[in-house]
Amino acid sequence: MLGELELPTSPPSVSTMFDWFPPPIPLLPVFAIGLAVWYVLAVRAVKARGGIWQWTQTASFLTGCLALAAVTGLAIDSYGYRLFSAFMFQHLTLSILVPPLLVLGAPGRLLLRSTPHRGLGRYVLIAALGGLRCSVSRFVLNPGFTIPVFLLSYYGLYLSDLFDSAASSVAGHVALQVFFLASGLLFIVPILSTGPMPVRQSNLGRFFDIFLEMPLHVFIGVILMMAPRALTDTFASPPADWNVDPVADQAVAGGLAWSYGEPVALLTTLIFAVRWRRDEESESAKKEANVERDDAELAAYNAFLRGLREPPQQRPERGATHDDG
Repeated sequence: MLGELELPTSPPSVSTMFDWFPPPIPLLPVFAIGLAVWYVLAVRAVKARGGIWQWTQTASFLTGCLALAAVTGLAIDSYGYRLFSAFMFQHLTLSILVPPLLVLGAPGRLLLRSTPHRGLGRYVLIAALGGLRCSVSRFVLNPGFTIPVFLLSYYGLYLSDLFDSAASSVAGHVALQVFFLASGLLFIVPILSTGPMPVRQSNLGRFFDIFLEMPLHVFIGVILMMAPRALTDTFASPPADWNVDPVADQAVAGGLAWSYGEPVALLTTLIFAVRWRRDEESESAKKEANVERDDAELAAYNAFLRGLREPPQQRPERGATHDDG
């Protein structure tokens, strides 16, 4: 339960949100630090073997780890137990911002390239490839699963009693954060991942998934901003010394869902559009190369046919002499 949980005493503000105030269960901050350490060591291993790894991928992944650690390890996490706006900022960061940053770092491809093919590394690769090819991966990365789960993380939680039941304890609060991160990763991996996938959608299919997700934040934001009362018991009674009106704070949470979510979703769409164009250009270049090859083969075949139609070269008969003298 949350009754004995230590909460910040200062009224919430942009500066106090990012004060040092460690969470009671620092699961995700520790996870973020562990991910960052592994990634740096893996990149060093690739470069030590003479390989090349783009610095932009490293920067993207480490930025994602930093955002994950900050939003779950600083004071904003503790404010999020009683403040809807703080919790919504966490939710949006975990489900919309952090997943694309991590996926653009290509951690799966880095794992395959950095792990040795002998000793313990061999079993790590076997496990990774086995997990990639199993039927469970095909199911959880299918849009028929990822999109409903993403919908549940907004509408199914905030518009039902499910959220209050889950957020009534510290463990439930952390479990919700893990769920937000997992649902965001499951949604974005099939769209932005460049590594091997159990099933890869067409570019058109992935583009449809992005545009299906984008309006979600607008609609849930409008609902929260227009609600005349607090929709959740968890955020209905913030501490008195915070001087927060729960309905007004709920409207701020709705504004965040609208203003924070849409630019990030638009940036993700632009990145995907650039990749789609590159794919089309690469496919077009391949088709042109195939046409040129086919034209060369056809020209050679036509030359062969013309050679068959030409009269054979005259040869001297057997036994004939070139000089009678």
